[in-house]
Amino acid sequence: MFLIDMTFVKPLDEVDRHVQAHRDYLAGLYAQGLFLLGGRKQPRSGGIILSRQQHLDEVKAVFDADPLVKACVATYTVTAFEPVMRARVLEGIL
Repeated sequence: MFLIDMTFVKPLDEVDRHVQAHRDYLAGLYAQGLFLLGGRKQPRSGGIILSRQQHLDEVKAVFDADPLVKACVATYTVTAFEPVMRARVLEGIL
């Protein structure tokens, strides 16, 4: 699994011009089952996504193609981790 931490590097008015394309792009990836959850950071400085993908190069390819990254209004970091504990509600999912 991977935790993707996206950070806005431009003012929000610039970011907002690309948000709908970003959401549309992510919707397809959620539909494929690649992502489990995601959302905005508070305060609004970027976002976090939890990915089920298995390989770092695949994660990077997905986020290099993200409209926010392509527009140079956001960057991202990826942290790989192996879940070892989970809430019962997540059994069978993680």
